[in-house]
Amino acid sequence: MPVRPMKGRTRMVRVIRTSLYAAALGALALPAIAQDTPTLTVYTYDAFAADWGPGPALKEGFEAQCGCTLDFVSAEDSISALRRVQLEAETTRADIVLGLDTATIGEGMATGLFVEHGLDLPAFDIPLDWTDEVFVPFDYGYFAFVYDTETLATPPASFEDLIALPDDFKVVIQDPRSSTPGLGLILWIKALYGDGASDIWQGLAPHVLTVTSGWSESYDLFLSGEADMVLSYTTSPAYHVIAEDEDRYQAAKFTQGHYTQIEVAGILAASPDQELAREFLAYLVSPQAQAVIPETNWMYPVTEPEGGLNPGFDAMIDPQPALLLDAEAVTANTRAWIDEAFAALQ
Repeated sequence: MPVRPMKGRTRMVRVIRTSLYAAALGALALPAIAQDTPTLTVYTYDAFAADWGPGPALKEGFEAQCGCTLDFVSAEDSISALRRVQLEAETTRADIVLGLDTATIGEGMATGLFVEHGLDLPAFDIPLDWTDEVFVPFDYGYFAFVYDTETLATPPASFEDLIALPDDFKVVIQDPRSSTPGLGLILWIKALYGDGASDIWQGLAPHVLTVTSGWSESYDLFLSGEADMVLSYTTSPAYHVIAEDEDRYQAAKFTQGHYTQIEVAGILAASPDQELAREFLAYLVSPQAQAVIPETNWMYPVTEPEGGLNPGFDAMIDPQPALLLDAEAVTANTRAWIDEAFAALQ
C-alpha cells in the first residue's frame, strides 16, 4: 500500500498550508509595522528642501536618531508655506513650518496656528538676545545685492549710488508677499529712510528688471547674465568660493548698513506628534545639524557647528551696522509698506 507517499503528501500539504498561513499573517502585519514608524512633516521653502539644500543631510541625520521618517514639503518660499498652512488650518498634515524669519514671526503668531516649543535651548550666537517661546532660530544672515566683479568693477555703496546709475543698470528682486528676501528689502529701505522710503523706491523703479516670486528664480536670472545685481545675502558669495572655488561674485557693501534676517522654525498646534516635533527642533540647533546649515543654506549658524565654520566665510563683507526693526512695528505696518513699494514701482 502506498502509505509513505500518502504520509509524505499529507506532510507537504500541511507545510504548504502552514507556510501560506504564516505568509498571510506576515502580510497582515506589514501595515501595522509601517504604522509604527511615525512621519514628521515639515513645510519649508524650496531651496531648503532641494537636493543641494540642507534638507537631505538633515533628513538623514535626524532619521538616524528618531526612528521616524522626516518629510520635507516645499513651497516657493516660507511665506508661501505659511499661506498653505493657513488655508489647510486643522486639516494640515504639517507638524512644523520652517523658514519664517524675524520679519514674519509676528504674522505667524497672529494666525494662532503655533504652540510653544517648551525646550530648554542653548545660548545662541545671533545678533540679538533670543527669548521667544514659540519659534526656534536655526540660522541668520544679512541682505545684500550680489554682483559679478567681471562685469562690474565698482559696485554701488548705497541705495543712492544705485539709483544714480544709468537706467540700463538692472537688478532682480523678489516679491515681498511671497519671499522673505523680498520683504527684507522692504524693511531694509524702511529702516534706513523711514518716511523717505517712497522716494528710494521711485528711484529704484527704472533699475528693477523684474520681481520674481522667490529667491531661486531671481538668482538664476542673475547668474545667466540677465541682470547686473540680485537681491540676496552677504553670505551668498561663500557658496561660489567654497563650492566652486570662484571669487568673481561678491556682495556690495552698503556703508549705511545691512538688514538682518534670523530664520526660525515653529511647531503647529495641529501636529499629531508634538513631542517628535520638539525632538526635531532640538536636533536643528545641535552641533551636528548646525554643521550642515552653513555650506548648504549659506547662512551663519546660530550655535557652534561641529567642526567649526569653514574659513571661506571669513572673506564675506562686514554687514555692520546691522539693521533690525522692532517686530511689533513690522507686523503692524508690513502691508502698508509693501503697498508703498509697489505704488512706486508701477
